[in-house]
Amino acid sequence: MHYFFWSRERFLEAAGRGYFLEWAEVYGNYYGTPVAEVESALKAGSDVLLDLDIRGARQVKEKVPDAVLIFILPPSLDALHERISRRGTETEQERRLRLEAASGFLKAARDFDYIVLNDILEEAGRVLDAIITAERCRTSRQLHLIDDLMRTGPGRGKEE
Repeated sequence: MHYFFWSRERFLEAAGRGYFLEWAEVYGNYYGTPVAEVESALKAGSDVLLDLDIRGARQVKEKVPDAVLIFILPPSLDALHERISRRGTETEQERRLRLEAASGFLKAARDFDYIVLNDILEEAGRVLDAIITAERCRTSRQLHLIDDLMRTGPGRGKEE
């Protein structure tokens, strides 16, 4: 998915029309995920991974109950501070606000389906891959396989 940079007025008007699956104002900026882009990716058979804050994740879960929420947990608050500082994209005040909000985020992690510790990147990636694989195999997502098998069972197979 791509980023679109809109005026505040245009963004809020689109949000009011239901254009976004989720949206929020975060540290003075508006962010949202267009419903149409998510639906298009899902129809194409793609997994959709969204990088959201707690509010966005809750909005998605409310609108898409079978969405899978994965909380990416830093190894420590010191490591989180270092990572935010290293990015160099926020002012000192913004970094302080993010760190102050971190304890609230950690409490909200209990509401997620999975928690992935992001200490060693390769390991976190393997865990994330395992979650995606398991969720693809969830019975509710595979019922079509049973239906297909029953439709093409003995005596109902392909004609030769």
